[in-house]
Amino acid sequence: MADAFKSELREGMRIDWDVPIPLEDGLVLRSDVFRPDDDKTYPVLLSYGPYGKYLAFQDGYVSAWERMATEHPDVTANSTNSFQSWEVADPEKWVPEGYVLVRVDSRGCGRSPGYVEVWSPTEADDLYQCIEWAGVQSWSTGKIGLTGISYYAMNQWQVAMRQPPHLAAMCSWEGAADFYRDASHHGGILCTFMANWYDMQVKSVQHGLGSRGHTSSFNGELVSGPLELSDDELAANREDLGQSALDHPLDDGYWKSRSPDWSKVTVPFLSTANWGGQGLHPRGNFEAYTQAASDNKWLEVHGIEHWTEYYTDYGREIQLAFFDHTLKGADNGWNERPKVQLQIRHEDKFVERFESAWPLGNTQWTKMYLHPDHTLSGAPVSAEATITYGGLSDGVTFLTEPLEIETEITGPIASKLFVSSATEDADMFLVTRVFTPDMKEVVFMGALDPHTPIAQGWLRASHRKLNLGKTLDYRPYHSHDEIQPLTPGEVVELDIEIWPTCIVVPAGYRIGLSVRGKDYVYPGGVDAGLSNMKNPFTGVGPFLHDDPKDRPAEIFGGDVTLHFGGGREPYLLLPIIPKG
Repeated sequence: MADAFKSELREGMRIDWDVPIPLEDGLVLRSDVFRPDDDKTYPVLLSYGPYGKYLAFQDGYVSAWERMATEHPDVTANSTNSFQSWEVADPEKWVPEGYVLVRVDSRGCGRSPGYVEVWSPTEADDLYQCIEWAGVQSWSTGKIGLTGISYYAMNQWQVAMRQPPHLAAMCSWEGAADFYRDASHHGGILCTFMANWYDMQVKSVQHGLGSRGHTSSFNGELVSGPLELSDDELAANREDLGQSALDHPLDDGYWKSRSPDWSKVTVPFLSTANWGGQGLHPRGNFEAYTQAASDNKWLEVHGIEHWTEYYTDYGREIQLAFFDHTLKGADNGWNERPKVQLQIRHEDKFVERFESAWPLGNTQWTKMYLHPDHTLSGAPVSAEATITYGGLSDGVTFLTEPLEIETEITGPIASKLFVSSATEDADMFLVTRVFTPDMKEVVFMGALDPHTPIAQGWLRASHRKLNLGKTLDYRPYHSHDEIQPLTPGEVVELDIEIWPTCIVVPAGYRIGLSVRGKDYVYPGGVDAGLSNMKNPFTGVGPFLHDDPKDRPAEIFGGDVTLHFGGGREPYLLLPIIPKG
């Protein structure tokens, strides 16, 4: 029977496996419900996504789990960890706090049938219906919160603009929002991550794999359901995401339909970002906090791995206070706390600080001008000069003198360059860097890559057109709605967004800006990467821009020239935070 499901009592919880959620179009999604074993009602924390609700974190993401469990024993404490799943909450820690957890396999993935079309309007409509279904169940108070990391955070922005009546709060933990600018095309340059991620983490749990897929350690059932489809049938049942990205090089209707209208995001939310998440999530979290219409929104920013702090006591206690306030009405002081909570990044530690606004109200926006002698200073150059580098090369690096005092950089960064190319286009890869007195680069454990630089930005020169209504001095906003080819040798002005960051730079260190023709490469060697990723990590994790179909050498391999003087004043705009 379509409405049948299994129920059992384990670890003090009532667990309902494969509970059906009927949709308006006749499809039935499958969900797991973890709840207290009584007849009372509770607020609900719901997640909807493609990673297979029956797949254990420890089985599907071995290297990530082992690192987290070893380095952060508070994650595994007070839980048997029997129901840990990738990027969603541990029911053994949340059900005792008085919550019901609902995990839904998205359309076409795990135990749910259907056509796979990730982040599509159809998925957002599905999530809306899941929220409304959960809102009227016998165990529900009718107050639904959304929670989860990455995918389970990204689709929160999409459904929030649809304003489902039972949606009462969201915790979007490291969740991109603009699928063109944040994920698919950085500055108009195709990123290969989405296609590779799709192969490794979505196709591997597609509904219809049957016995060729994973077997769940939760309950011994098949993660992708008992249905056995051929490879051709599976392919016909999913979008070719990599091809879609190639087919939509501009921010057209395909991407716009997957991105939120911030004026309609009015639900209370907690947006959490990772300083080291360059290439995917943090831009969306900052944009959500600054652009969404909600009057009740909070921002938290941390470091280390992408998945870790969601599960640590630090992260879980923040989430609990937020949801207790928004879903239970608890008078726990949450509403009086400052809106912005930052883990300020030092070379060897993080120091917590609360602020009232983002960007920070006391920011000193400081222009550091690029000079043709490869230096950065507070004054522009007057004499005309040029520097030329190969369009697919490591480019050129500009450095400050050793800093006289400790200097904090916290906030968005931007750069203005004056560029000409020997061809009709050029790709600009900008990397903000810090160097010790003996010129060793300071890098960090990023969201994924253990050797992540301070900040990165990208721009394809033919995408230089700005949306003036959305552009800010510290955050250029490009339209990405038309191609404006370069005329070889003709100088154009480029305003380049560099994603927000935080670093306290010690006295005696140098700040650098590299202007490159290809992805940053950490000079200290290659990391093996993660078991759920295709490529080893060379400094940018899986966020590479190396598809020859998008970057043909005959166009992007030509010489690129930077221009100085004669009224051209290229600079790096830094958010300097004064002491005290």
